[in-house]
Amino acid sequence: TVARLAAEQEVENLSGLSPNPEKDIFVVRENRTTCLMAEFAAKFIVPYDVWASNYVDLLTEQADIPLARGAEMKGKCGTNESELEISWLEQAYTLKLSFLKEGHNTSRGPEAFWRLSRIQFTYDTSERTYFKDAVSPGKHTASSHRLSALVTPAGKSYECQAQQTISLISSDHQKSVQLLLSEVRIQPFDITADFVFGEEHKCPVDQREQLEETLPLILGLILGLVIVITLCVYHIHHKLTANQVQIPRDRSQYKHMG
Repeated sequence: TVARLAAEQEVENLSGLSPNPEKDIFVVRENRTTCLMAEFAAKFIVPYDVWASNYVDLLTEQADIPLARGAEMKGKCGTNESELEISWLEQAYTLKLSFLKEGHNTSRGPEAFWRLSRIQFTYDTSERTYFKDAVSPGKHTASSHRLSALVTPAGKSYECQAQQTISLISSDHQKSVQLLLSEVRIQPFDITADFVFGEEHKCPVDQREQLEETLPLILGLILGLVIVITLCVYHIHHKLTANQVQIPRDRSQYKHMG
């Protein structure tokens, strides 16, 4: 049974298809049908301790860890719960994203939505690519608490080009690890066409930026329309008054009349 289930599930890292070298693309398929798709650029900012030059005091350094393109992955799809797990540099770093689909009642009736419910990042400070001379090197786990991010109506994909920062609490003396996400498009449920995202649900930041870009154009069009209307009214008024008989205002001009 396990072998049959494994054969029915496929995971694909399609990051090589992205023109952005910092952006990764992951696809999970079950029964030859796409059930989870994720595209994003990710970087972790991880504080860690090193010895000062006197070897008595501790200093805090910062490791900037990007998500590598050649990452290994596995995933799990479900009706209400889905998961994506990504690891790189021989599993020195592992990112696990958990998604949850829920329903709630509104004035319009019952509605369903999905959200990113948990993030877990495991990192090894003994790995020398990003950590230099860490004190007490070893594995640590940074995770979210009561996370409700990327909230999206069911059947739609979440899209956000702007950078977002999510804070994670590490087992390394409760240090705060920052996850920076950008160029995000994710859909963990209800994908109706293979390798095709559903209708996008834009994040508030993108919506605001789009409004800021289009607002000057709209105001310009309104101003241009007002100017055109004003000129038309003036032209019509001038034409009507030009055709009317002009009555002399100076009474002396009436002596030649009659």
